[in-house]
Amino acid sequence: MKLNGGQPPNTQIPELTTRQTATTRPTGPLTAGTDASVRIDPSLTARQQLAQLQMANRETALARVAEVLQQKGGGHELILELKGRSLAVNTGNRPPDLSVGDLVKVMRANNELQLMGKLAASQESTIARALAQRLPWQQNLQSGLAQLVKAMEVGIKPQPQPGQLPSTTPAQPLPVAARQALEGVLSQLPQANKLPPGSGSQQNVASQVKQWLSESGAFAESRLLQSNPSSPAPNDLKLALTRAVASLLASQNQGAEHFNRLTPTASREFLQAPLQFPQTTTPSAQTSSEPTSTGQMLRLLAGMLNRITVNQLHSQTLTARAGADPGTPVNTQLIDLPWLNPQQEPKIAQLRLEQYEHSREDNDKPQQRTSISEWRLTLSMDMDEAGPLHFDVSFRPPSVSAQVWAEKQSTLRQVHQELPLLRKSLTDLGLEVGELDCRRGCPQQTQTRLEHRLVDTKA
Repeated sequence: MKLNGGQPPNTQIPELTTRQTATTRPTGPLTAGTDASVRIDPSLTARQQLAQLQMANRETALARVAEVLQQKGGGHELILELKGRSLAVNTGNRPPDLSVGDLVKVMRANNELQLMGKLAASQESTIARALAQRLPWQQNLQSGLAQLVKAMEVGIKPQPQPGQLPSTTPAQPLPVAARQALEGVLSQLPQANKLPPGSGSQQNVASQVKQWLSESGAFAESRLLQSNPSSPAPNDLKLALTRAVASLLASQNQGAEHFNRLTPTASREFLQAPLQFPQTTTPSAQTSSEPTSTGQMLRLLAGMLNRITVNQLHSQTLTARAGADPGTPVNTQLIDLPWLNPQQEPKIAQLRLEQYEHSREDNDKPQQRTSISEWRLTLSMDMDEAGPLHFDVSFRPPSVSAQVWAEKQSTLRQVHQELPLLRKSLTDLGLEVGELDCRRGCPQQTQTRLEHRLVDTKA
């Protein structure tokens, strides 16, 4: 039975006909890492096929193009993913103006299925594609900053002249602009001795932490748009790394197009688990004592910029999925925050901040429900003497609870001794303190679902 594919104005979507042959063709899954959706038997009548979709008359739905197939007779066939099922349809002899992954709006009209139009690419799918392009090329900020510090001390090797061997090229100091940019980065990084226990008021501490987070690079573009064009660029890790790139390119008389052609340096741990956050594995060690070349420095900077950008895009994608599944956060922010230990060596603190919305009945108005936010903070960092530490903090006003994980037994004992003081400090702030606990080891991590359905657009 033919399904009328009445076309709306200014669309090039062809007429659809259900494929009524006894042969079934396996269809690809809707998203990577998930099982293929249930296929509707193409030998059924159009009425039966639409009944299986459980679509009411005049009901509209979104379908995803899973496959575009060409038949022997010159016609074309689409496999549509609709309401968790795969539906095979004929489009006639004219090639469809559709591609795999496109979203189309369909409507049931009695026993016919009409195409109402093709949807433009969603913001979520655009962000996901940009994220996928950068995933394999992330450089750990801790090891990257350590190499930049080394380059400031021993210099870098410029590109060798024609006929000159790279090994005989003497190291030269960093270009002045690049050194100034990197010095600015290091001077703004949090330092281990900046916030000793009991120092300053709570307001001053919160202000300092807020400044460090704002300068982490995660909000670079937003801060740049909000700043006065006539004023200097704001202190920011991502912007400073970009200025270092520009100065290195200028020193070699090269433009931005050269930088775009470089293959960024990638850290091994991000190749194995590119989206895991926080990343608890030890950063890749750099054992070479030779000065790096200008090209290697540019590739390193490209990988570090990719790492910051991946965190930004990852945060946006997770936030865009807010409410897609029960129990998912409505807002997520992932931040790599570099800091300096007492020996002025770069370290990384990884912060994952999530906001959840819960509803509850109003005691004064039982018929009404109010929304309350719960904030969850995950903090992971590796201290020199204390070793790796992981913090899970949950705050639902006015109640707060926390769990600390320490991998060293000596650190575990020390944290247990400090828990009563922590409880008292939180109580003094007017908070209701729930569970405070410390455990040996590290928290069990689950792979983010985004990694398994990276470019999925929910219909």
